[in-house]
Amino acid sequence: MNAYDAASWLLLVVSLPTKSATARMRVWRALKAAGCAALRDGAYLLPGDPARQETLRQLGEECRSEGGNAWLLAVQPLQGDEEAVFRQLFDRSEDYETLRRNWKDTSATLGSLAAAELLRLQRKLQREYEAVRSIDFFPGEASVEAQAAWAELCARISRRLSPDEPRDTSGGVPRLQATAYQGRTWATRRRPWVDRLASAWLIRRFIDPHARFIWLEQPSDCPEQALGFDFDGATFTHVGERVTFETLMAAFGLEGDAALMRLAALVHVLDVGGEPVPEAPGFEAVLAGARERLTDDDTLLDEMGHVLDSLYAHFEGQGARTGN
Repeated sequence: MNAYDAASWLLLVVSLPTKSATARMRVWRALKAAGCAALRDGAYLLPGDPARQETLRQLGEECRSEGGNAWLLAVQPLQGDEEAVFRQLFDRSEDYETLRRNWKDTSATLGSLAAAELLRLQRKLQREYEAVRSIDFFPGEASVEAQAAWAELCARISRRLSPDEPRDTSGGVPRLQATAYQGRTWATRRRPWVDRLASAWLIRRFIDPHARFIWLEQPSDCPEQALGFDFDGATFTHVGERVTFETLMAAFGLEGDAALMRLAALVHVLDVGGEPVPEAPGFEAVLAGARERLTDDDTLLDEMGHVLDSLYAHFEGQGARTGN
């Protein structure tokens, strides 16, 4: 067993020439971003971890390249109570409390922001939140409380972007035949956001090519003969953890299409959260911009339908290249 294997902690000791003010500031910012605790000026502690070891090694190299010195050590506390003292240096409770106060203040301003502004604000706040989470090496109650507060803020933003979002229903999704759903009238709430718009695209592209869409002012306006989707009481809506797009895929046997499953993951994360999808922020930004420009929902569907066509082709091409 080598020294690193036996060590719980990493200690970087650095010194830089006093004339290198810019380099000192750059290194200090990097140490702070990495989550280091300063034991004293020039001595920085991190919990042991291969990735963090590499981060500190690179910072040490930068110090030496600026004419300074750096020593990276693997260390262990010799007494049990010292371990607790070390861990306490990484308590992020105050950081989370600052975030939560900011989120509370932000909530009061949501009603005055347009969709594009809301999305920019949410992305900014998420970057700040992720920056704290990435250096919360010993998460505790403050982390749990912050996670709940963040989920609530995201839900409020989602309600602003997509009012009257349907509640989940329980139960399974019955398998249906697309041949029985041709040339139908489909209805959902006006000013579609991600799930409603993607569901309309899915219907027209894979279920009912001659579908006609009605954009409702409120769900109670839905005609009896229309197939409602993505509102409470609709024929197709959220079921369990599935968003409406995923419910439609399950109902019409489309889950074997790998490219559509990639799109479903994108719709899911933008509608209710979940594992990040690299293409999701770009699609969200394009949709927000299109909604700002276009007041007619049929035109919005046509324009964003081309974007979804392109994403689908992209995912299909990736599958072909990887042999999936």
